[in-house]
Amino acid sequence: VCAYSGLRIYPGHGIFYVRADQKSFKFINRKSKSQFLQRLNPRKIAWTQLYRRMHKKGTMEESTRKKARARPARFSPRARRGRTRPRRAGRRRCGLQRRVERRGGANARVAAHRRRLGSSQAGLEAAPAGAPWRLRASRRALCARAGSPLR
Repeated sequence: VCAYSGLRIYPGHGIFYVRADQKSFKFINRKSKSQFLQRLNPRKIAWTQLYRRMHKKGTMEESTRKKARARPARFSPRARRGRTRPRRAGRRRCGLQRRVERRGGANARVAAHRRRLGSSQAGLEAAPAGAPWRLRASRRALCARAGSPLR
């Protein structure tokens, strides 16, 4: 294999070069030897193997074959976000009505907190039952204005 270009050198071919520090190099031709001695970086010379590897040339067929065989990753059976499998199943079964009822309690706590804070937060309205993210945002805004954590 050529020390500069990375090309294969067949028996009886090539140039053998020995440096003053006794390190030896084999080059495929005079062009490779000349560029090596000029200290040109083979990663910047388009016809060398190092350049082709660095710029991913000639690997399209292999990569497309790999993509065709790729299978989607399977999810691990471990708990997600701190919930075990039975709890996740229960959450799916409980239904929209039950979640809305639970959220109603949270809305009542926010309303009570607003009454305690007084009229300075009169501009903030209660969140509708179908939008929990709005409720969380308004609770955050309330706490920031009042300077007290809402539980």
